[in-house]
Amino acid sequence: MNITSLLTKDTVLLDLAATTKESALSELVGKLDEAGRLSDREAFMNDILAREQQSTTGIGDGIAIPHAKSSAVREPAIAFGRSAEGIDYASLDGQPAHLFFMIAASEGANNDHLEALSRLATFLMDGKFRERVLNAESADEVLAAVNDKERELEGPEAPEEPGAKAESDREQAEAQEAAPSLGKVLAVTACPTGIAHTYMAAEKLNERAKERGIPIKVETNGSSGVKNRLTPEEIAEADVIIVAADTKVEMARFDGKPVIQTKVGKAIHETDALLDRAIHKDAPIYHAEGKADKGDSTEPKSGFYKHLMNGVSNMLPFVVGGGILIALSFFWGIHSSDPASPEYNAFAAMLNTIGGGKAFFLMVPVLAGFIASSIAERPGFAPGMVGGLIAITVSGVEGADGGSGFLGGIIAGFLAGYVTLFVKKMFAKLPDALEGLKPVLFYPLFGIAITGIIMMLINPQLTKLYTGLSSFLEGLGGTNQVLVGLIIGAMMAVDMGGPVNKAAYTFGIAMLDAGNFHFIAAVMAAGMVPPLGMALATTLFKKRFSKPEREAGKTAYVLGACFITEGVIPFAAADPARVIPASIGGAAVTGALTMLFDISLRAPHGGIFVMGLVDGGIIKVLLYAAAIIAGAFVTAFLAGMLRKPAVQAA
Repeated sequence: MNITSLLTKDTVLLDLAATTKESALSELVGKLDEAGRLSDREAFMNDILAREQQSTTGIGDGIAIPHAKSSAVREPAIAFGRSAEGIDYASLDGQPAHLFFMIAASEGANNDHLEALSRLATFLMDGKFRERVLNAESADEVLAAVNDKERELEGPEAPEEPGAKAESDREQAEAQEAAPSLGKVLAVTACPTGIAHTYMAAEKLNERAKERGIPIKVETNGSSGVKNRLTPEEIAEADVIIVAADTKVEMARFDGKPVIQTKVGKAIHETDALLDRAIHKDAPIYHAEGKADKGDSTEPKSGFYKHLMNGVSNMLPFVVGGGILIALSFFWGIHSSDPASPEYNAFAAMLNTIGGGKAFFLMVPVLAGFIASSIAERPGFAPGMVGGLIAITVSGVEGADGGSGFLGGIIAGFLAGYVTLFVKKMFAKLPDALEGLKPVLFYPLFGIAITGIIMMLINPQLTKLYTGLSSFLEGLGGTNQVLVGLIIGAMMAVDMGGPVNKAAYTFGIAMLDAGNFHFIAAVMAAGMVPPLGMALATTLFKKRFSKPEREAGKTAYVLGACFITEGVIPFAAADPARVIPASIGGAAVTGALTMLFDISLRAPHGGIFVMGLVDGGIIKVLLYAAAIIAGAFVTAFLAGMLRKPAVQAA
């Protein structure tokens, strides 16, 4: 697609009346609106301003490229404006801006549109092109300059003057000889919208590196996807890597390599300085959080752990925030959220509703949604959320309260992710004219439908597993109490908030309703042990845990104290063979001791915030605390002893 199909005479302003940045943006937005390119002028203006807040689009050399990808764009377009006097635009070089190219990309813009928009950005790197546009006397001359530039790039190279190639080769050889010896420089460019700065930075790096005889390869992370992706072999051989990005890029693949991290604008305006740092290897060694996977493929990383942890990391804020709010509500009494109770307190009820009714309710759908998006990127998110919602709301089992919970959410997330990949493959060969319909129609429609139908069919079976475990526990009520405490304590640590954990917790709630307050005490104490034990392990066995793991241990202290068993998930997901047995051992000890000490508790949740409600006075409270501490030490020592000594502190 030609750029002049997006930049037309009715979107050209040769003489901007504006004298400030915001008025210039408003004038250009108005021009697009007058030309019928926008469906909502105010919404698009807000999107343009939001992009400016992330970083200035004044790239220097008198150029500004304000841009946004917005649902308020009826059809992709470019508006051009020119100010002879110049406007203070907070540009990277501090100089006034004279040439303004406002890029309006629609949410459903296809690859042809996006590539045309990004191609314009690279044209502006050419000083002769900028000068011609600056001196144009009519809109037709502006469009002619753009057309000529496109033909120049598409047509055959002009013949070189005699001796020109030899001179060029000699200059490059001298530059390479003057530069320190190095392998290949790699670079990654990315900006929040992936339309302009991404490609301008890549063009400038390629251009200056070629002029200086520096071998380079640049990967662009743009709206139309990753182009020129760096391979594992190239990364392994590179001497230094430049990451010029104002948005998230895949960094773990660079673990152990010298990496220069900077803003994308620096690659445009301070290109030579960046290349100087690269050839002198003036770059710190990059260390990924945790440990980077070796041999990243040319596609985004896959694997159960990576996808699961993407879900868990996004789920944890709901768990932490919701759990603590529930615990805080108990300060006003165990039944303070019940309007029928004399203890009722409106503020406590509000906290309980926010924490338990809302934040906890969203936990499993969010887990599933982000697992799916890790597998299939953004198109997988909606099917994952719907699948996770079905997991907790559709049981298909008479008498079952809710569905399959945490386990169902994990299954829904992986199911939605791979279903979406299948749907994407199914529609991969659609005509280009329908490209924009894929993310807004075909992917969500078929992804949600297929995932939803499958979850509706399998969730009853998953729920039966949950209810079966609950029935098994209820049958143990009349046997040896210490043995029951040991069993339900172990169950609280098996799957860290999953169906086995929830079955034990439900059993405790059922006994609480029946007037037996011993079981919920064992359940809560045992549920606190896994995160507390692993936190203690990172303190006692520092040399066996990395720095990020020790930092996670600090958080686990808080989560464990609040009876949020899910706080151990980051440790268990990374090292299940050691963490899960250690957690089960400690939790089982705590469950048994709680029963042995005859501890009873009337609170169903709250951790340390409700320990004062233990029946029997201060002695029983201290015994309850001793049972929790004993279990935590058992978990800590088991985890520390089982841990491989080869793991070094960062």
